Amino acid sequence: MRFLVLLQTTALALGQSALTTTPLGLDVYMRVPDDNPLTDEKVTLGRKLFSDKRLSRDQNVACASCHDAKHAFTDHRRVSEGVFGRHGTRNAPALINRGYGTLQFWDGRSASLDHQVLKPIQDPNEMDMTLAEATARLGITERALAEGLASYVRTIRSGNSRVDKYLSRGAGLSTEEEVGMRVFRLKGNCVTCHVGPNFTDEQFHNTGIAWRKGDLSDEGRFAVTQRLADRGAFKTPTLRDVARTAPYMHDGSIATLEEVIEHYDRGGVPNPQLDLEIQPLRLTVEEKRALAAFLRALAGEISEGLPSGARKTP
Repeated sequence: MRFLVLLQTTALALGQSALTTTPLGLDVYMRVPDDNPLTDEKVTLGRKLFSDKRLSRDQNVACASCHDAKHAFTDHRRVSEGVFGRHGTRNAPALINRGYGTLQFWDGRSASLDHQVLKPIQDPNEMDMTLAEATARLGITERALAEGLASYVRTIRSGNSRVDKYLSRGAGLSTEEEVGMRVFRLKGNCVTCHVGPNFTDEQFHNTGIAWRKGDLSDEGRFAVTQRLADRGAFKTPTLRDVARTAPYMHDGSIATLEEVIEHYDRGGVPNPQLDLEIQPLRLTVEEKRALAAFLRALAGEISEGLPSGARKTP
């Protein structure tokens, strides 16, 4: 019952947005800055900017290059390819429902979408432009660039999955998927981190992925906070449409959902800052199969844009 209540659509006091049509399973309200209210004009501009390759130095990369609507706003690569064939070290996260999020990026270094959307433009491994160069090339202000992109990203949402329908109406999942939901809630302890309407606590956890043969390959949240407990910790991603967003983890190092389940079943990778909740699960073969089936049932209907011009993606 606790799981059901946590996943129901609730009217949280986050500030009402212009997104008046809410997909089943998501919150009715979204946190939208008072100084950047959603408007048709800004969302339309943001949609155009999102696909505009002029924002990159070689004019071959756009936001949509790494966050493709056809792939649940990811790119199915371990790490994305930026200008001149350059690569970073982290996987491109899905942008669905990021308007409901708090801190942005895998390490939470941006406190808002209005701040986050400008960072890939300036990253030398992604688009490699200064904001002065980008705005001069497009003939817009930095504020218009940030507000447009952030407004558009806030409209990218996914809900109305078969799990949402089951929680709302008590039907729609197979017997195996129902078993998987029980594993998710109980023996698997997945709800400790993947909780709420967006299946994420928006917190940072060390599951051992950044540790390779005893060495830390990525400091994660520690680089932002300098707290020892945050070494190798990364933000919990949403599980909505997770079957469409492989490969997984902050570095794209796990190829399939089955492999992700095996990682957690083993209890992650031991290291000094391993999250206390990460323990061996000892799931049976049937429980692992059922859990994977449940996760696939979180595939929903992805849409973008305001109600006046919203589009559904494949």
